[in-house]
Amino acid sequence: MSVLAFLEQGLTAAEAMRLMELLLSFVLAQQSLEHLARGDRLLFVPRLGLCLLLGLGIAAAWTVWALWLLSLAMLWRFQGPYNGGSDKMTMLILTCLSLAHLAPTSFWQEMALSYLAVQLVLSYFVSGWIKVINPEWQRGEALRDVFRFSAYPVSEGLRGLADHPRFLFVMGWAVVLFELVFPLSLLHPVALKLALFAAAGFHFSNACFFGLNRFFWIWICAYPALIWFQDRIF
Repeated sequence: MSVLAFLEQGLTAAEAMRLMELLLSFVLAQQSLEHLARGDRLLFVPRLGLCLLLGLGIAAAWTVWALWLLSLAMLWRFQGPYNGGSDKMTMLILTCLSLAHLAPTSFWQEMALSYLAVQLVLSYFVSGWIKVINPEWQRGEALRDVFRFSAYPVSEGLRGLADHPRFLFVMGWAVVLFELVFPLSLLHPVALKLALFAAAGFHFSNACFFGLNRFFWIWICAYPALIWFQDRIF
């Protein structure tokens, strides 16, 4: 198969769901191991076991629902989504997957997956819109302040980027424009694959620069739904 043919290839709803389940099993297991290393076993030993079942494809529907209930328990335990957006995306994916498994017909299953895909597109577009109307992003000052004053674990070497305003101005507007035009990638399967690759690179850079590794992993878990959605609507 050529590279172009691979990029043009879509996914069925069942394939998208299974791929998301495999990715989720890895990502949530990784998070669970981090908590177990700190001795928090009450929620995360069961969660790790469920991740193993999900990865093996054993009783996937029941396993996804159990993970969803555990995520609710975690919201109570930590008094909200303590990792912010990554926890919200985790809950969104689990909710949509749970509803897709519960759906009585293929139509409602597709509605659950479509909702996830639309929310994923909006997560980029709305983020870009908030930035483009923000004067600090318009002037290219937002990234400078992030590198100079942020509490994120940025190394001293990277903090030096704050002294290169032109570079940060270009990078800031590149991020804004990418997020704003992201919905247009739905017009063609190759454009979507390339956009998702670029988005993953963006999240990976945030993981390297700011330690936001959970955003990188959990956003990738939702990508199969968007690949299916693009193939379905076009």
